Amino acid sequence: MIASYFFYFFAFTAILSSFLVIFANNPVHSVLWLIVTFFSVAGFFILVGAEFLALLLMIVYVGALAVLFLFVVMMLNINFVGLRAGVAQYLPFGILIGLVIFFELILAFVPWDFKQQSIDNLSSPISLSEANTVALGKVVYTDYFLLFQCAGIILLIAMIGSIVLTLRSRPDVKRQNVTQQIFRDPNSSIEVKDINPGEGI
Repeated sequence: MIASYFFYFFAFTAILSSFLVIFANNPVHSVLWLIVTFFSVAGFFILVGAEFLALLLMIVYVGALAVLFLFVVMMLNINFVGLRAGVAQYLPFGILIGLVIFFELILAFVPWDFKQQSIDNLSSPISLSEANTVALGKVVYTDYFLLFQCAGIILLIAMIGSIVLTLRSRPDVKRQNVTQQIFRDPNSSIEVKDINPGEGI
């Protein structure tokens, strides 16, 4: 009974905050409402017993991505008036994407035919004697270990590639050369000046 009240509370909060993400005039408010949406969806995961996914959603999406969006929006001096001026230009493309997403959501209500093994996995995907996190860890590091490692390598390559592509050598910026500082000669780097009394430096 209490779970039903929590379900309706999280459902109402998730739907309301998702609409406010779209229709909020201030981008900072949109990011804040996005954080509320993430917390509401995490509540759904906790209700169905997927505590690992709930913590992952709160730590990764709320703790990293949403906060990063918030800092970027607040720190950058973005001309939001100019951005709103080009909304009409991209409106047909946005409507097309919205229709595609809406069609994909409609497909979720189509009665699909599954194999018996898939039906068994839907009814009881994990052993009742194991926790959700333990069962997920066993699946990831046994059946899908190679795919999991390949995904990690792809993300690592993407991170290195983004660093290499954005790295620029700017002569007007002074950078610290640690190796040059360590191996510098004190005789050539220190100069003793003989200042006469009464004279400035």
